[in-house]
Amino acid sequence: MKLDHVELLHVAIPLVTPFRTSFGTMTTKDTFLLHVVTDEAEGWSEFAADPEPLYCSEYVSGAETVIRDFLLPRVAALPELTTAALGPAMAKIKGHELAKAALETAVLDAELRAHDMSLATYLGSVHDRVPAGVSVGIKDSVPELLDDVERYLAEGYVRIKLKIEPGWDVAPVRAVRERFGDELPLQVDANTAYTLADAEHLRRLDEFGLLLVEEPLEENNLHAHALLQRRISTPVCLDESLHNARDTAAAIAMDACRVVNIKPARVGGYLEARRVHDVAAAHGVAAWCGGMLETGIGRAPNLALAALPGCTLPGDTSASSRYFAEDVTEPFVLADGHLVVPRGPGIGVTPLPDVLRRVTTSRRGLFGS
Repeated sequence: MKLDHVELLHVAIPLVTPFRTSFGTMTTKDTFLLHVVTDEAEGWSEFAADPEPLYCSEYVSGAETVIRDFLLPRVAALPELTTAALGPAMAKIKGHELAKAALETAVLDAELRAHDMSLATYLGSVHDRVPAGVSVGIKDSVPELLDDVERYLAEGYVRIKLKIEPGWDVAPVRAVRERFGDELPLQVDANTAYTLADAEHLRRLDEFGLLLVEEPLEENNLHAHALLQRRISTPVCLDESLHNARDTAAAIAMDACRVVNIKPARVGGYLEARRVHDVAAAHGVAAWCGGMLETGIGRAPNLALAALPGCTLPGDTSASSRYFAEDVTEPFVLADGHLVVPRGPGIGVTPLPDVLRRVTTSRRGLFGS
């Protein structure tokens, strides 16, 4: 393939309800979509991070600069544009995994469309549909939390994840367990909100039979997570600390995590995400596909990843209606607690022109005509 042009579309889509975590509250999905056009096909992707560097060091305007000024010139210089060639071409640029993932995914989408192959087939997905979990943000009160959990269970979600932080942890978890029983698959996510000094407090969560506690301590501190795992029985799951398959192998070897959250954007794209999956599977470690409040453009490829054989836990691949009254693609709809894995060429979806026009706040050409 030859690269023709690349366009960046900033989008702002209101969330149906505010989403609060330990690092802030979101009311709008404010990010950009990347549209890559080649001489054979076109591809789409979504940048996964936010306008501010709170979840990670990357952010929307910074990623635009990295893609435009550093990644695209190297990719455009390739004699033949293929997804396999992108990694070596972008390798000299340190870090910026989410920016690299956005460019890789758009090129991969175009390449697969040119060959009439779905991402699910390319990755080796083995399921036509995957069980859907839902992430419930921090609420103003326990009764409000219980109402939300009850609504999501009534909609059919098969697993509940509660966001926690100091002062909002044991009490809400206990309330959910008492209201909905011990059989409910339940996990918590701290988004790095605790320190190792909180180990004894976090051990109080052991009595609730949680699937896991996600990224409880500061990111990239595998040693501290390993020490914490020795002191609690709830399995530690890592998210922000795992940037590639190498980190995953190290964390597993250190017993710093017993569950792996695979976020393709965080590890640089779906090729590396597949390697992370393979490392976890080879060690018998449970894995699942995490989420970043994606639109349908980001949700579709995540479903293909979640359908891999080693993704044995329900992911954060919720229905479109969990976050948006109107998605930029045809909506993903929950059926019997599951979402269908797209099987069309590439990522299997494209933006709806009318919706995309309404939610786009600006468009910029980054390369070509």
